[in-house]
Amino acid sequence: MDLSRLQEINEWCWTIPLAAGEQRGEVRLYGSRELLAAMDNKVMEQITNVARLPGLVGAAMTMPDAHWGYGFPIGGVAAFDPEQGGIISAGGVGFDISCGIRCLRTNLELKDVVGILPSLARGLSEHIPAGVGEEGELKLNISELDEVLTGGAQWAVKRGYGTEADLEFIEEHGRMVDPIPENVSILAKKRQRGEMGTLGSGNHYLEVQVVDRIHDREAADAYGLHEGQLVVSIHCGSRGLGHQIGTDYLVSLAKGASRLGISLPDRELACAPINSPEGQQYIGAMNAAMNCALANRQILTHLTRETFRHDIPNAVLETLYDVSHNTCKPERHAVNGGKRLLYVHRKGATRAFGPGHPSLPERYRAAGQPVVIGGSMGTGSYILAGTVESERLAFSSASHGAGRAMSRHQALKQWRGRQLVDELAREGILIRTRSMRGVAEEAPGAYKDVNLVAEATERAGLARRVAFLRPKVCVKG
Repeated sequence: MDLSRLQEINEWCWTIPLAAGEQRGEVRLYGSRELLAAMDNKVMEQITNVARLPGLVGAAMTMPDAHWGYGFPIGGVAAFDPEQGGIISAGGVGFDISCGIRCLRTNLELKDVVGILPSLARGLSEHIPAGVGEEGELKLNISELDEVLTGGAQWAVKRGYGTEADLEFIEEHGRMVDPIPENVSILAKKRQRGEMGTLGSGNHYLEVQVVDRIHDREAADAYGLHEGQLVVSIHCGSRGLGHQIGTDYLVSLAKGASRLGISLPDRELACAPINSPEGQQYIGAMNAAMNCALANRQILTHLTRETFRHDIPNAVLETLYDVSHNTCKPERHAVNGGKRLLYVHRKGATRAFGPGHPSLPERYRAAGQPVVIGGSMGTGSYILAGTVESERLAFSSASHGAGRAMSRHQALKQWRGRQLVDELAREGILIRTRSMRGVAEEAPGAYKDVNLVAEATERAGLARRVAFLRPKVCVKG
């Protein structure tokens, strides 16, 4: 990114000055000089276009892990007021609606399971379907799938996939309100009928990790974390259903923008006013997809527990937290001294409520919401805690991952999957995959340095580091 076009607000926050006569809202880019310099100029172009959309409140923002995406940059955050003509954009949510991370803490220590990690890795890869088009054992008809789209993780728990205790530690208690399954196309539903309880491909993974380092002892105690402990992170979303909804609604949202005279700075920013028929139709379908993703991660949690208990009968895996990072959610935020209902787009960005927020589980209320920054295989991940300052800075938002540093096409030119698997095995990290091409595309070197991203997220005031997680087993599609 051309830093000469930016104005430094402070060491961890930058803006793009308005040109003479330019009509748009404010832009803020969070991150260090090093991280921003490594970003593509397309990130700057895309977030500037977001700032031109109607009804924007505050700034259009990028997180420290940002890279360019479809319409909105990945790592983009923007809030819109429905009473001021604010819009909803499929490009601001992302195609993998409600992609997110479920983190599980265990009662196990790395030293206790070193000898059985190969068996555990094999069991996880055999028991949990992963990969393009992979289906699981659960086959649902359209009527049953509508129940999933309505009930979310609560539906999964009622079907025996987990316990009520899980729901307390999932955003929205495992169910997004106001889903409208009727707004989801038959094609989208058909794509999902066999995909419940599956990981998918790309950057999705199930990873067994060890708590390698504690940064904030008090928050770690609240989260039930200590050094040497095993945790599991499950990263996936709404699978084929969410992708099809994104595709379906790009057309109707673009028509809504045209009908209402909204001038789009980029056709990829197809959008419609939140209170328009087109906007409401998309929101109903999006909420249904969010429930699909929450149910999917709940089923995967159940399958993970089964696998662990096969090798380790006394294993206990508790849900630490589950939060999405591809959503648009109605939330009340402080604006100019008062609370306003805003629709906050977070695309490749995670909600990060600070200490005291009433929606947080009592156990975490003093520490703040757990935030997971997922790294690439072979590097590591972070658990952070939301801050009070993040409400003012970014509508309580934070980074969601390391963020790509190069495209998948570029990665394929530089790495070979088999070579990476062997190299990581020598480092004590077991990779289980159905696609060596996918491993190459997701090479650790294709991503930003997760340590720099986590540091910048903390220094900017968006969330504070609690624990660093080192990978031991990674299952990928």
